[in-house]
Amino acid sequence: MNEDQRLLFLSSSSHFPPPQGVKLSYGTSGFRADASILQSTVYRVGILAALRALKTQSVIGLMITASHNEVSDNGVKVADPSGGMLSQDWEPFADTLANARDPQHLVELIAEFVQKENITLDGTKPVEILLARDTRPSGEFLLEAAKQGISSIIGAVALDMGILTTPQLHWMVRARNVGVKASETDYFKQLSSSFRCLVDLSPCGTHANNVDDKLVVDGANGVGGEKLEILKTMLNGLAIEVRNSGKEGGVLNEGVGADYVQKEKVVPFSFGSQDVGIRCASLDGDADRLVYFVVPSTSSNKIELVDGDKILSLFAIFIKEQLSILNKEIDVKAKNGYQCHLGIVQTAYANGASTDYLKQLGLEVTFTPTGVKYLHEKAAEYDIGIYFEANGHGTILFSEQFLCWLKARTTELSDVAKGSEQHKAALRLLAVSELINQAVGDALSGVLLVEAILKYMGWSIQRWNELYQDLPSRQLKAIVDRRAVVTANAETVAVTPPGIQEAINAETAKHPRGRCFVRPSGTEDVIRVYAEASSQDAADNLAQSVAKLVDRFLGFGSS
Repeated sequence: MNEDQRLLFLSSSSHFPPPQGVKLSYGTSGFRADASILQSTVYRVGILAALRALKTQSVIGLMITASHNEVSDNGVKVADPSGGMLSQDWEPFADTLANARDPQHLVELIAEFVQKENITLDGTKPVEILLARDTRPSGEFLLEAAKQGISSIIGAVALDMGILTTPQLHWMVRARNVGVKASETDYFKQLSSSFRCLVDLSPCGTHANNVDDKLVVDGANGVGGEKLEILKTMLNGLAIEVRNSGKEGGVLNEGVGADYVQKEKVVPFSFGSQDVGIRCASLDGDADRLVYFVVPSTSSNKIELVDGDKILSLFAIFIKEQLSILNKEIDVKAKNGYQCHLGIVQTAYANGASTDYLKQLGLEVTFTPTGVKYLHEKAAEYDIGIYFEANGHGTILFSEQFLCWLKARTTELSDVAKGSEQHKAALRLLAVSELINQAVGDALSGVLLVEAILKYMGWSIQRWNELYQDLPSRQLKAIVDRRAVVTANAETVAVTPPGIQEAINAETAKHPRGRCFVRPSGTEDVIRVYAEASSQDAADNLAQSVAKLVDRFLGFGSS
């Protein structure tokens, strides 16, 4: 590091002193906290993003959002060149950087890190970092802090992309790094054109009932509602009404949004008896989660939830059917011998009924530890990998090898069997690969894919929801030292303390269709208990008895 660079770090960082007595940690969602204490952290993540761009010699993203958290919170996270999350290898440095006590210490840490990573700080290789924020009022001043952090590295350029959904920024980073157009207009055009392609390829004569012609979307009073208002003007054949778009004066994530709907299982604000039987969907605060729901009656605010597990099942059925059609023999001499490896990826929190259903379809289902980074990584091992969490976060990944084969096969079929069912199936799969956001879970692309598939199948939301019935479940937490429990097999088996798993197994065996696991929380110093069984009472009893076991084995008695 030359003297000019060192002095620039010292000068700029002196304007962003870290908050006293606060220690932050970079997780799946980056750094999150009350917005009033985040300025220093966001400034330092600006430095982190610029260093990452220099290391990878690629465009990097920096997003300012706290997703489904309350409006007074905010957060910051980095998007890697693939459009995915920051490499886990860099998370410890992110923590160290954010918690450096003063400018001098900060410069020492950077100097040590760039030497270890062989990053040159001489300004000879300019790099770009794309910045965006959601609609939170605090986003504006935090964005300025991020710009200052990026500008403190000679040769690093911050490009402000404005107010975006988190998935839009991730999409743009991925697009820029593969050399395709990457503006917000390009994003909307890709989604709308691939949606139109899928709808046009729906079999003639399939249509849902009249109630199903309309979709009502809860925008969580956030950026997703705002962007959906723009996107819907570019769509034909889908009538979308957006409520809680943020323009009606509602508060971000307050009584609205996918997180609220999924956890509380009640109607969000501005929904009610007028919506009985209508297909409804809910986005979260930064539009990276999506759930559907139905208002079943006028006498209650309860809903029938169609969660991420059901969205995954719908996508899996459709993809499996298209692959099956594509692989049928046709009377031409064609090289169609590619065996696509389709995989479904879940965590232990997926409802057991969904896993059973997917396996009954003959699909390969694998499990990972809790967290999007694990799911995404595993899904990338397949030709087509589909992952979702029950909270509505998930996507579909297509391998480059499979897409190359699919494009060649589509061209081949258009020459020898244009308009055949095989040709249409190939075109549908290509359209899905364009519509779905392969960088990260995206509620806007997700809602369009759900709508296109429902139209193709001729299904109402009620028919979709009847694929299987969720097993009743219960989640509890035991307030004990989380380090005392070590798990294996994607967090489904407790290895330590010795004997606890056998005791859990014995309790679980007492309940029909019982399943239970314990795992250390990633965000709190607690052990989380998940239980499901054939009835709600049985699930409740199983969770409570296992929580008591945790207390007994760890000796605290404080569930």
